[in-house]
Amino acid sequence: MAEEAVKILIIDDEDTVRSSLADNLLYEGYQVVTANDGSKGIEQFKTESPDLVILDLMMPGIDGLEVCKQIRSEKAQTPIIMLTGKCSEVDKVVGLELGADDYLTKPFGMRELFARIKAVLRRSSAIAENNGELQPLEVLSFDDVEIDFRTYRATKADKEVALSAKEFELLKFLAGQPDVPVSRDQLLDNVWGYNN
Repeated sequence: MAEEAVKILIIDDEDTVRSSLADNLLYEGYQVVTANDGSKGIEQFKTESPDLVILDLMMPGIDGLEVCKQIRSEKAQTPIIMLTGKCSEVDKVVGLELGADDYLTKPFGMRELFARIKAVLRRSSAIAENNGELQPLEVLSFDDVEIDFRTYRATKADKEVALSAKEFELLKFLAGQPDVPVSRDQLLDNVWGYNN
């Protein structure tokens, strides 16, 4: 059961999706605030200060991409999960590059959404607890890939993927530098230890 203090803002123009999400999140113990379009969503974001935003992309008026841009333009670090029917790779990349923390396509399973909410909130609280600094990365998960840096084990679709120790170190270093270009010298210093 989630902590009572966690407040989630749902911005979705589809009444059935919005009410179903709200009911399920309330049942899980979250506080829920909803908005049925982008402009109301931005207004609710400013007045309610949610801990997480679930955002539909395709809405009339101000769409989800613009809402995401406006939230991020205010330097808000609030996690955003995009929940949408748009499932092309380009749509996902654009959403993530504009500042979404995760992207889930409709139709979706509630358990998967809850797991993603918990994961995004964990990452968010880990950053906050370290004064904006990322804590050491132990497990990286996305789509059907999981990389455990503690045990040097990687899986894709629950099948083991063979990686060398150096490949794990390289992945860990790159994953620990989100949205930051990394130079060759940085890789040599931090992964291969040439500066030591």
